[in-house]
Formats: sequence, C-alpha cells, structure tokens
Amino acid sequence: MYAAPMNLLFDLDGTLADPFEAFSTSLFAAFGQLGLKPPPDKDIRACIGPPIQKSVVFLLGERYTELGEKFISLYRQHHTDIGIFKYRFFSEIDDVLPELQKKHRLYVATSKPRVLAEKVIKHFGKDKYFEKIYGPELNGLRADKADLLSHLLTLEKLNAKDCVMIGDREHDIFAAQKNHIDSIGVLWGFGPREELEKAKANNIVSTWSELLELC
Repeated sequence: MYAAPMNLLFDLDGTLADPFEAFSTSLFAAFGQLGLKPPPDKDIRACIGPPIQKSVVFLLGERYTELGEKFISLYRQHHTDIGIFKYRFFSEIDDVLPELQKKHRLYVATSKPRVLAEKVIKHFGKDKYFEKIYGPELNGLRADKADLLSHLLTLEKLNAKDCVMIGDREHDIFAAQKNHIDSIGVLWGFGPREELEKAKANNIVSTWSELLELC
C-alpha cells in the first residue's frame, strides 16, 4: 500500500519492544519504597503505552494527589538505573526494519521520556535503524502524543501526508488523526483489535511480515 517513500513513525512500548518486565519492575520498586501494595498485572498492562503521569493517576487512585510526584520520581530513578535494561526488543525488527529502511525513513515517536527512550534504544543497538528518536521531556513537555507528533513534523519539516504512525494503542491512532497522519495498529503489543478498530486505525496488522508487506 505504501509503495512510495514514506516517513514511518514507530511507537516504542508494545510496538518495537515488550517493556512489561522493565515497566513492572520499576513500578514494584516505587510501590515498595512507599510501603504500598502493587496492583495486579492486568492493571499494569493496561498502563503500558500512555505517559507515566496518566498511568500513575490510574494506579494510585485517590492517593495520587499526595503521592503522585514522589511515586514518579522513585519510578524514574529505578527505571533509569535498572528498569530499562530489562526491555525485550522484538526479534523480528532486526529482519524487518532494515528492509523498511531501503524504502522509507524511520523515526521513533514514543510517550516514554526522550532521554530514557534514547538510552534504552542505544543500549540495545537499535538506534542504527532510526533517523531520530522523539519523546516528551522529563518535565512533561509534549507528553500528549498529538503534540509530540506535531513537534516531530515541524522539526523534521515533514508533510503529514507522507507519514504513517505505527503503534499498538488507541492514543497512537488518535494522535496520528489529530495531525492528519495515516496510522497502522499492531496486534503484538498491548492494545486489542477492538481498541484499534474503535480508534479507526487506517490499517491493522497482526505480524511483522504483514507490516513489511503493507509498507
């Protein structure tokens, strides 16, 4: 479908890598340091993808006002020092991304803070596939993914019609729509087909080979 050269904007968590162990380990550390009982795995999985500020509101509930800022600080410290090294990048990307590079320009557009995204992607040697890595700042600037994509388009001087957002959650799709960008929902991440269909992703793929065929 996307035979002409395009700019492919990849989400990180759930799209390029499985962050569950990295994410949950750091969450458990923060809960433990605050003397709180951690949530069940299903609640943690539901929080993978959106910015940590939104996830913590859900995970802490009424305790967020009192503990939210401290929790995020503890989580980020552990995640920076230990958690991110537990990322598991999908093995298929080492076959598929080089093929996509032959036709398209690849970028990362993630809700993970830029400095952490850069650190984990470079640590695992995946930065060779991407023109640049985009993510919000630690102070929350551009935490909204639509704002992040707008920023990416502006800095890279890209035409939205020449871009495709690839992600596993509805906020990836909604952010693309707000910027008039086509979207591809992937089913190997944390968002079910129903979520991606309801968000009206332009295309949905279930395997990396399908993504390669589409692009």
